[in-house]
Formats: sequence, C-alpha cells, structure tokens
Amino acid sequence: MRLTVLSFVSATALLAGFGTAQADILIGLGTATTGPVAALGEQSVYGAKQAVADINAKGGVLGQKLVLKVGDDACDPRQAVAVANQFVRDQVTAVVGHLCSGASIPAADVYQEEGVVMVTPTATNPLLTAKGHPNIFRVCGRDDQQGVVAGNYLAQTFKGKNIAVLDDKQAYGKGLADVVVETVEKAGGKVAYRTSITAGEKDFSALITSLKDKGIDAVYYGGYHPELGLIVRQAQEQGLKPQFIAGDGLNNQEYWSITGPAGEGTLYTDSPSAASDPKAQDLIASFKKAGLPEPGNFAFYSYAAVQVIAEGLQKAGSADGGKLAKALHTGSYDTVVGSVEFDKKGDITKPNYVMYVWNNGQPKMVAQK
Repeated sequence: MRLTVLSFVSATALLAGFGTAQADILIGLGTATTGPVAALGEQSVYGAKQAVADINAKGGVLGQKLVLKVGDDACDPRQAVAVANQFVRDQVTAVVGHLCSGASIPAADVYQEEGVVMVTPTATNPLLTAKGHPNIFRVCGRDDQQGVVAGNYLAQTFKGKNIAVLDDKQAYGKGLADVVVETVEKAGGKVAYRTSITAGEKDFSALITSLKDKGIDAVYYGGYHPELGLIVRQAQEQGLKPQFIAGDGLNNQEYWSITGPAGEGTLYTDSPSAASDPKAQDLIASFKKAGLPEPGNFAFYSYAAVQVIAEGLQKAGSADGGKLAKALHTGSYDTVVGSVEFDKKGDITKPNYVMYVWNNGQPKMVAQK
C-alpha cells in the first residue's frame, strides 16, 4: 500500500510542479511520507487527496479546480523548512499541514513571513499558535488540552500507585508528557519516574528494567507509535504489564502490527472519531471503493483542513492569503469532523478529547462516565 501512496505523491508533485494551469488553485500538503511515522502521513495524504477530489467534483472553488502538491518533511524540522520554502516558490495559495508539531512550528515561521495560510490537521503543541501569527490555524486540539485528559485519568485511576511518564524528546511528545506530569501533580498525585527515550531506538531493555525496579503500575508515553509499540512488546516479554497510556500519535493500525496481542488494553487520547458521523459515510465509502484502508482521524482531519481552506477561499472571494486568513477568523466552517470555528490565535474554540482503548486489534472509544 505504501508504494501506491508514494507513487501518488510523486505524480501529484510532478503535476503541481510542471503541469498546473494558472487557473488552478494550488494547495500544499506538508506531511511525512517517509520516516518512522509515514503510516500517519499516508492517512493525511488519503484524506487531503479525497477532499480535493470531492470539492473538484462539485465545481471546485471560485470557479477553479484545486490541485494538491505533497511535500515530504519526514516530521523533521529542517526538512519541514525546506518543504515550506519550496511551497512558497511554487506559489501555493495555502498549506494543509504540517503533520507533526516539531515540523509545523518552524514551517509556520516561513508561512507567516510569506503570507501563506497554514491549516494543520494534527499538530497539537501549544507553541504553534502561541506567537499569534494571523495566518496559522489548526483544526485539532492542543496538547495542553489533551494532556489534561490523560493526566486526570492517571491521577484518579492510579491514586497511590507508581506512575511513570516518558517522552521521545520531540516537540509533540515532550510537550504532551510535560502537561501530563503537571496535571497529575495538580490533582495531588505523584510521578514516580520521569525520563526520556530517543526516537528511533529499538532496544528498551534498560528502560524496562528501571520500570520493574521502581514497581511502576502505569506508564504514560509522549510520542509516536513505533517506539511505544516496541516498549510494550518488550515489556511483556520481560514480564512487565503496567497500564500503558499515550496520546493521539497512537491512532494508527501499525501500532498493533508492532505489539501484537501485547498491545491489548493500551489507552490513548484523541478527538472523537468522525467515523460514526453521517457526514463521514461518503468519505468512508470512497476509501473502500478506492481499495484504501478505513480512514482514521489523521485522514478525517486532513480532509477537514482542506474543507476549511476551500470554504474560506469561497467566503473571501479571493485566493489572496491575507483575505483568506481574515475570512478564517470569522464565522464557522462545516467539515467532516463537525463545525469548526477559530479563536484569535487560530486554535479551534471547542476542542474535545476522549479516551480510546486498543481491543482485539482495533481502537475503540471508551464510554465516558
């Protein structure tokens, strides 16, 4: 499946770079089609591609067709800046992305300087919108909202127990883990062990030994699925079975592919799934028809980001970046993930996070009490 996606990426980039008519509206998609979280990037490509196709099938925007150009940043900050600069040279009207917080934050500075609107579907670190850039938006929530949900759960469920908090030293993972620690402590709890791993590590035997020695009952991990998948699997192999909890970076079938049955019961926070929303059924059907896996939130929110840009362009009556940014700061936008409205920082006004559990190879929403 990945070869198919990468072929699409290459074809899209070629089309956008050499065959785009001036009447087309060019939109960039900054994501990761290579690197450790490419599986999440694939979802974003699926979602954005389908949104563009659906909008064009209904006549496009301002009488013009949307054209998508994909830029692969591999979730690397320096590569993200290079992608952003290339999008500027290509004169994109707006950008969907970037996928990861660590890539989005430096890329946003480029877009701000050049007046290009950026709408990220998935970058959750609060620093992204902290500078108050008028042309930077996100359709997802923030880590200081997501981390509170996980932190309160840990404080209440594991009161008097030993809690460990780990992160991967990256903007998304560390930011999320720091909020969890702060929330646990505010609730009167205590984190018994706080440490970091390095993204890309494979052998976690020393970490697992430390967790066993400290009698850890619950482990929160700030980061993405590849490392936690290995930690969970290796922990079970060494006889350690604490409750593992993470953030929305775990919303990916590849997590279960790494853990196998060891991943049973792993919890993670994420926005409510759009899969049960009637508005999402056409999107799900189009994925099935194309032979693609059922979309997850990374696909849904990428689709929504394209919708927001398209509706904003229509409202602005222009493809000018400044006019588009002003339009996005007014009113609400109807998307596959619900109605979206932005505050003055570019954050959504009604964030919502819930808990999911990996059960028999599938993530399922935990009933809220």
